Amino acid sequence: MLYTFVICFIAGIGAGLGTGFAGMSAAAVISPMLITFLHMEPYMAVGIALASDVLASAVSAYTYGRHGNLDIRNGLVMMIFVLIFTLVGSYVSSLVPGTAMGGFSTFMTLLLGIKFIVRPVMTTKSSMEHTDPKKRLMQSMLSGAMVGFICGFIGAGGGMMMLLILTSVLGYELKTAVGTSVFIMTFTAFTGAVSHFTIGGMPDMTALILCIASTLLWARIAARFANKASAKTLNRATGVVLTVLGIAILAVNYLLPGLQISRISRIS
Repeated sequence: MLYTFVICFIAGIGAGLGTGFAGMSAAAVISPMLITFLHMEPYMAVGIALASDVLASAVSAYTYGRHGNLDIRNGLVMMIFVLIFTLVGSYVSSLVPGTAMGGFSTFMTLLLGIKFIVRPVMTTKSSMEHTDPKKRLMQSMLSGAMVGFICGFIGAGGGMMMLLILTSVLGYELKTAVGTSVFIMTFTAFTGAVSHFTIGGMPDMTALILCIASTLLWARIAARFANKASAKTLNRATGVVLTVLGIAILAVNYLLPGLQISRISRIS
């Protein structure tokens, strides 16, 4: 019980900070932790991670929205297209063998972290207001379709991809980008969690409750800090968090399993 608590709490710290600072999907952190250290079935681990995402993303979206850092109108449009084209991408992927890229979101997390440190997003809200609303709406549709299709096709989480597109393509300032991203993630994670539990059955309730509680706590802390920080400080903090998480996830996914196999081979 204590071991499970420690693993879930640590996983929640990483997932919560990633969600609150950068709109990162908890699945990128929690899933490999539960699979590697608790030997949980991957499908169920993803379900628990998605369930943890729901409340963490919701409380983060509320915090960002309360500070005026949320674009609900275009966020809703983008969310609808993400959901629709995730199904399209999943269907196309089923017709083309060998398209899975499980490490895609992990590498994107690491690269985005480095990007925010080296080349921070310094767009202001005043510059965002100069964009034509119709053009922004069309961009939201196309971006949602692209993110959804890619996520469905390669089986990657869309949090990091949405943040990249919102800041680099749609020209959002960082706080509004993260606020809009976690708003979208609330609904996409809920849909994913329900489908996982409907198909795979109810998960380990202890792990589920611990992961949800820890992720929610740290997401709230991160979101409150992010909304009070300056753009420069937020870029640096987000960059450091994403870089550290990217390295940690890579270690959990690739380094630890290799060490375990090596240890077993020496014993045998």
